[in-house]
Amino acid sequence: MGRGFTVLDGAVLLAYLLGTTALGLKLGGRQKDAKDYFVASHAIPWWGILLSVVASETSALTFISIPGLAYAGNLGFLQVVAGYIIGRIVVAYVLLPRYFAGELVTAYALFETRFGPATRRFTSIVFMATRAVADSVRIFATAIPVALILGEVVPRQYLMPAAILVLGLLTVVYTWKGGMRAVVWTEMIQAGVYVTGGIAALVLLGASVDGGWGTILATAGSAGKLVAIDWYTGFDRPHTVFAGLLGGAFLAMGSHGADQLIVQRLLASTGLRDAQRALIGSGLVVFVQFALFLMVGVGLFVYYGGKAFPAGDQIFPTFILERMPPGLLGLILAAIVAATMSTHSATINALAATTTHDIYLPLSGASADDPKTLRMGKLFALVWGVGLTFGALLYPQQGAPVVVVALSIQSFTHGGLVGGFALALLWTRATQRDAILGMSVGIATMAVIVFAKLLITWAPSLAPTLGGLATIAWPWYVLIGTTITLAAGILSSLTHPAPMPAALHTTNETEIRA
Repeated sequence: MGRGFTVLDGAVLLAYLLGTTALGLKLGGRQKDAKDYFVASHAIPWWGILLSVVASETSALTFISIPGLAYAGNLGFLQVVAGYIIGRIVVAYVLLPRYFAGELVTAYALFETRFGPATRRFTSIVFMATRAVADSVRIFATAIPVALILGEVVPRQYLMPAAILVLGLLTVVYTWKGGMRAVVWTEMIQAGVYVTGGIAALVLLGASVDGGWGTILATAGSAGKLVAIDWYTGFDRPHTVFAGLLGGAFLAMGSHGADQLIVQRLLASTGLRDAQRALIGSGLVVFVQFALFLMVGVGLFVYYGGKAFPAGDQIFPTFILERMPPGLLGLILAAIVAATMSTHSATINALAATTTHDIYLPLSGASADDPKTLRMGKLFALVWGVGLTFGALLYPQQGAPVVVVALSIQSFTHGGLVGGFALALLWTRATQRDAILGMSVGIATMAVIVFAKLLITWAPSLAPTLGGLATIAWPWYVLIGTTITLAAGILSSLTHPAPMPAALHTTNETEIRA
């Protein structure tokens, strides 16, 4: 039996929701133009960017799903997170200098500089479509524990819709009004809240098991829960050294080098060195953070004795409801809400920036400094925020860990984007046609690989053809997609004469901002 959601818990949660919204509105201030709205005029200190990057990539998926991974498996996910650090280092010293070579607001402006406007629009649309679906999944994930608690006061059929609407629409308010400054500074508060929630869970788990963490570690160790390294060389396991270091590195290259959600934060820093410091530092912080939530899962395994749950995403929320004392339950729920509000606000701002600078400005011919551009940017933020919230209402409940679903969605397009950047930087013979063709082939191929299991379910006759593809673990998706994109683009470039050097767009026309 759970302890129930008390008046004190409700007061804590309400104070957090209203406080964050009010703080975001206050800190956002008034923006003088679209650049100020989307990248805060490059005035955010590196440590603020670092915490913002961490908060942006930490949604309810980390808080809810990661403990479930350790509960069902072990600490092997840390191999993937180690790969994230390697990928960040590559982005910091290969892509960031190119981004800071000009006054860019979006990552995809680099494609226009190298290939042309059509490539920029293509990659922007790919980002918007993928990010919108993935963020809707994240909002849905956060609504799971909120709905469990609201179940005491809201009719069952309205549980998930009510939780999703509360989470989504409150975030829209301060993001729409405050822009990047509101996003970054509220993310810092939110990061502190959910890390506090994770630490509180560790302490409570230790107090809930006889013998404390000594017993937990001994029991978990004998059950193989503390294993962190797997030298398996196949492609069908996600948490191995090779899948983790290689696949995780390429996934980070996509998420932190080719995805506007993170790149926009880095572009808001004061210069290249600060952006590099923030990006690499965030990888180390994220490693510690994932270790924290994996250890929560280890403690939950011992606490519940390995009991089976309908879905891994329900394990930690169940413990929260059963064991958290009054007040702390409200704080933990606020931490879960904080994790997703931070990612949700970042996504809204990134999608609005991409729509404004990569789609609206080129088509309208307007200037980025035009007051109308700022108004349009805010309008796009409002439209995206509402759209993502209602998109979460359409997500079907299922048993797979939501973190795997969201990472799979992003992974099959990140390979195409990373491959496109590789063509731009490494293959001078490539033209706009080659880049778009290569990315299209890469993304289409990865769509088949990612959804192979679903395709076989719909058409069993495809099993002999797609059966092997359906076993490929998700950390390999970006690496495979990058390879296919690069190969297709290179082959396409061999079908036409090499472009004249003067026809090639370069990113060296402007000095890099130090």
